[in-house]
Amino acid sequence: MTSSLDDLPLRDDLRGLTPYGAPQAPLPIALNVNENTHPVPDAVASDILDDIAVALRDVNRYPDREFTALREGFAQYLGHGLDASQIWAGNGSNEVLQHILQAFAGPGRTVFGFAPTYSMYPLLAQGTGARWVAGERQPDYTITPEEAVAQIEQVDPDVVLLCSPNNPTGTPLGLDVIEAVYAAARGVVVVDEAYQEFAPHDAPSALTLLEGRPRLAVSRTMSKAFAFAGARVGYLAADPAFIDALRLVRLPYHLSALTQAAAVAALRNSDVMLGMVEEIVAQRDRITATLEALGYTPHESWSNFVLFGGVSDPKATWRRLYEQGVLVRDVGIPGHLRVTAGTEAETTAFLDALASIESAS
Repeated sequence: MTSSLDDLPLRDDLRGLTPYGAPQAPLPIALNVNENTHPVPDAVASDILDDIAVALRDVNRYPDREFTALREGFAQYLGHGLDASQIWAGNGSNEVLQHILQAFAGPGRTVFGFAPTYSMYPLLAQGTGARWVAGERQPDYTITPEEAVAQIEQVDPDVVLLCSPNNPTGTPLGLDVIEAVYAAARGVVVVDEAYQEFAPHDAPSALTLLEGRPRLAVSRTMSKAFAFAGARVGYLAADPAFIDALRLVRLPYHLSALTQAAAVAALRNSDVMLGMVEEIVAQRDRITATLEALGYTPHESWSNFVLFGGVSDPKATWRRLYEQGVLVRDVGIPGHLRVTAGTEAETTAFLDALASIESAS
């Protein structure tokens, strides 16, 4: 006899929820989850495999609980005068964010973000027993410092999550907004810079704001620019005291020795690994220009994807693209779809498929 969730003593606040999940389908052109669709270069893959082989010889022992070499590698990569004591890492940036909410949110506390934003934020809040409150953005998805402060003061959250550039819209977030939010907030402020490497080279990072702000954290991921989504490695920079708070909630030995070895090797090859970013940005800008030519309204994006409006029937357009072997994302914003910037060939396939839909309608 098969049971259902209703038959189990599930937490009341989890009843009726559905787990996170983007459609997974074996289509030739998958541009729906903002992966880096370029494979890891062969020379780098060989170097990573060498390091994994060495780590494998000691895999009978627990890994370095403090993942020291990896934290040193992240500190060197990020620069800004950071050292290993200011770095944390986890199995993808989602686990890093979960650690933050376990430490600073939880039952009776509030997590706040400006919607629409990353769909995992409310789920992570819910999973830790906290209450999620969604703030508002301008119609073009931007946020002004004044509006941000007014909303923060009204909600008085324990944790503020700022996605910069924002997912799913690609919208940049000014440092003036982050500074204003931090000054107005009583709780911790987290700037999620998962897509920062795709922003303009002269775009300042929130890392420049860490000094003197012990309640501020800046999270990053290796899933996007580093083409490392399958390795599941995320990290953050913050005050050493903030890092100590995360140690209180992490599982022991949460980063495997093999994960640590692979990530250290990838960081050692960061110049090569990031060489594909310019190509992705070029394809993103090509998508934007072509969407405009086709009569759609793409939003400004500093990420590796483009959200575009002017879609009369998103579900029907999504389905027709799917039937042509192209997978994009319906993020639930009326009249919009989102597409990841892939390789030149993948981008061409998407644009050709979309144009054929236009011509047939």
